[in-house]
Amino acid sequence: MNTDKLLQNFRFIAYWEGWSYLAIFVTMIFKYVFKMGTANFIVGSVHGILFILYVILLFLLLLNKRINITQALIGFIVSLIPFGTFYADKKWFSKW
Repeated sequence: MNTDKLLQNFRFIAYWEGWSYLAIFVTMIFKYVFKMGTANFIVGSVHGILFILYVILLFLLLLNKRINITQALIGFIVSLIPFGTFYADKKWFSKW
């Protein structure tokens, strides 16, 4: 796969992974305050799939030598921080 297309796909998944991460916080209110766990289960499942895709694409970028190990580690760490992928996209991902 073309590394430009790979990066484009990675940034797309990073964007939605970031939103799904934030959505989990909203659905936690439904789960614990209103005792409605279905929304949290659905959003959590979607987030899990997006996170796995994010990590796979990050690894493929590393394997294709589009990024180095330091950039891959930064990419992984920011995925664990709320709003991290949005910040990283502006600061780093757009420049890769």
